Amino acid sequence: GNAELPTAVNITWSSINFKTILQWQPKPSGYFYTVEIIGQTTDTKRKCILTRETECDVTDVLRNVKETYTAHILSVTPSTMDNFEEPPFAVSEKFTPYSQTVLGKPEIQNYTQKGSKLNIVFQDPLTPYKFPNGSFQSIRDIFQHDLEYKLYYWKDQSSGKKDVTTKSNTFEVSVDSAKNYCFYMQGVIPSRTENRNGQESMVLCTSVGRNILDEYGAEVFIIIAVIAIAVITLAIVLPVILCKRKKAKAAREKEPLNGV
Repeated sequence: GNAELPTAVNITWSSINFKTILQWQPKPSGYFYTVEIIGQTTDTKRKCILTRETECDVTDVLRNVKETYTAHILSVTPSTMDNFEEPPFAVSEKFTPYSQTVLGKPEIQNYTQKGSKLNIVFQDPLTPYKFPNGSFQSIRDIFQHDLEYKLYYWKDQSSGKKDVTTKSNTFEVSVDSAKNYCFYMQGVIPSRTENRNGQESMVLCTSVGRNILDEYGAEVFIIIAVIAIAVITLAIVLPVILCKRKKAKAAREKEPLNGV
């Protein structure tokens, strides 16, 4: 009967900052799944035993992040779990966390633009793995010197983008002190051939020295200038016209009446 059980298809690894989820199809009906994680140099470990789900969090059995693993998705029934017969199973693609996990978004803690310097302080994403004291390891704790960050920055309302890299948790770049700047960043593993670039952080912009020209553009500034000139001109010309009309009226009133 075991050989007739359906086996899993579309098996995929999904991993961000070393939190790794194994997913597959289809939903089971009349049977269960059990996941076996097999390393090249480590013992086979079972996860999500007799589950009706089609995903399994296997993070804790992938602690040796440089190891290459394969998953076997077993199709089983409770009565056959204790049998010595091997149940039908499907085999995943190989997965190496160190080279395949996706770098998550770095957290920007603080940024300032003072004069011609833009300073940014950010934090490494954390992993699910802990030190003996209970604190979480960051991706830098695992990748160490293999990790760097890239910053993309540009003048606000401009399309010209520059970039710079660092191996620390800070950026300091030279900017135009009279302009505001927008930026985002991402982690990078240069040694990788795939998944080199991590997820991009949110885009943030400085707000130093914003004025109406920065906010609305030169067109609005020109319109305001034209209106101001028109008002000033009217304020000068109108009294002159009124004065001339008043003098002309007074002159006519002084002229002697005809026929008197």
